[in-house]
Amino acid sequence: MPADWQLPIGVSRSLWDYFHDPEIARGYDADVGDTPLLRIDQQFVREHCQPPGRIIDLGCGTGRLALPLAEHGYQPVAVDLSPEMLKVLGEKAAARGLTIPRICANIAALDIFADASFDHAACLFSTLGLIVGAEARRRAIAHVFRLLRPGGVFVLHVHNRWHNLWTSHGRWLLWNDLWSSWFGGGEAGDYEMPPRQGVGALTMHLFTRREVTGLLQSAGFEIVEVRPVSLNPDGRLACPWWFGRLRAYGYMIAVRKPLAA
Repeated sequence: MPADWQLPIGVSRSLWDYFHDPEIARGYDADVGDTPLLRIDQQFVREHCQPPGRIIDLGCGTGRLALPLAEHGYQPVAVDLSPEMLKVLGEKAAARGLTIPRICANIAALDIFADASFDHAACLFSTLGLIVGAEARRRAIAHVFRLLRPGGVFVLHVHNRWHNLWTSHGRWLLWNDLWSSWFGGGEAGDYEMPPRQGVGALTMHLFTRREVTGLLQSAGFEIVEVRPVSLNPDGRLACPWWFGRLRAYGYMIAVRKPLAA
C-alpha cells in the first residue's frame, strides 16, 4: 500500500483502492454485463482496426475487448493497473483456450513498450477519463502515438460533458464545475462519482468533443471518425446534426497515426 506521494501519475487514492479490490474485480462482469456499450465498442474496434493485428488494450479490465478480439484473429496485449482484474482475465482466457499477454501497468507510463510495436490500440469504457489530471492524460495519449506503427489506428471512448445539460442535477454539476474552474482552481470537466462497494469517490473527467479531438490532434493523430454515442441499445444517436454535441452521452473516436510519422 503506497503512501499518497508514492501513487503513480494520474492515479488517486480511491482509484488505487478500486484497482486492488478483489471483490470489485470478481463482480465487475455482473456489474457491466447488461451495458450495451460493451457490444458497441467491440463492433467499432473491429470496424476500424483492420486487418487484425497486434493490438494493445489499455484499461482492459476483465477482458471485455481482449477476449473477443483474440477469438477473431487479433493478437491482443492486455494492460491494466488492476492485478485483480488481470487475474480474472487470465482465468477467462484459459477457460476459452486462449493465451493473452497481461501487463500490470499504468497507462500514463508505458515506457516498458517499444516504439511502433503495435498495429492498433484501444482505450474504451471511458478509461481515459479515470486518469487524474490533464498532464497525465496527455502522457497516456503520447504513449499511444509512440507505440503505434505508422498508419496504426487508435480507438477511444469518452463521456460527453454537455450531456449533463439534460437533467437538473447535471446542470447543477456543470455550474459547480464552471464555478470551481473559474474561482477554485479546479479542472473543468472533473466530476466525483458516488462512493460504492466500500471504495471512496472516484474522479471521472468528462470531455467536450473539441477537447478530446484537440488532445488527439496535438499528439499527432489524424481524425478518422467521431461517432456520437447514445443510451439506446444500438448506441446510435438519432439526427446527430441536431444539437448532437449536447445530446450525445459520449463519443467513440477512431484516429490514425500518419504514415509519414
